[in-house]
Amino acid sequence: MNGKSMTLNQLSVGQKAKISALNSTGNLRRRMLDLGITQGTTVEVLHKSPSGDPTAYSVRGTVIALRNEDAEKIIMTAVM
Repeated sequence: MNGKSMTLNQLSVGQKAKISALNSTGNLRRRMLDLGITQGTTVEVLHKSPSGDPTAYSVRGTVIALRNEDAEKIIMTAVM
C-alpha cells in the first residue's frame, strides 16, 4: 500500500491504514460514524472469518466486525 487509496476490505490481516473517506449515506453512514469510523482514524485488520466475510477490525481501541459490502465503502490510505 504505497500511499495509494484502497478500500478497507482490500487490506490484509495485520495491515494498518487511515480512513480518508466514507462513501455511504443514510443509516449505514450514521452506523459507521457511531462506530468511530471517521476521517483520519487508524484501522487495523485483526482477523478474517474462514469464509472471508465478515472481518474483524481494531478501531479506536475497540474490535468491530464489518461485512465486505460495508467495508468497501471506506476509503483508506497507508499509515506512514
